[in-house]
Amino acid sequence: MKIKNILPLLLFLTSFSIFAQSGKIDEKREKIKAFKVSFLTTELELTSTEAEKFWPIYNAYDDKQYELKYLKMKTYLKQLKDDNLKNLSDKEAATLLSQIESTDKEIYQLREKYMSSLKKVLPAKKILLLKKSEDDFNRKLLQQYRDKGNKD
Repeated sequence: MKIKNILPLLLFLTSFSIFAQSGKIDEKREKIKAFKVSFLTTELELTSTEAEKFWPIYNAYDDKQYELKYLKMKTYLKQLKDDNLKNLSDKEAATLLSQIESTDKEIYQLREKYMSSLKKVLPAKKILLLKKSEDDFNRKLLQQYRDKGNKD
């Protein structure tokens, strides 16, 4: 086979592999999200009126937070790997730092907007319970991950 024929095949297989991995990540994220919704529903004991108003706010916040924290920051962190970091010019480093700070501000502003919206639909006590329940869920998820890692 000629290299001209092999190269497109390799590119196709590589892109297919990356797409498949991305699909697995999305699938895992959706599975975790479903467990989280179930967990929070049980913990918060929302009335039907509260749930009707709460879930759209929560889901919009969760999606935007994911986009900012994981997708944007992941791009920045790739540039911070040792090899890349050593090769960055001061100007490139300053630009990257500025982008990270900007994303941090976006996350903070998103959180403020989220809390403001929650205060309109839930009593303060349930908002605190939500915070505690999210922390509990994250701890349980981390523990399951650790337990699974120890079995392998």
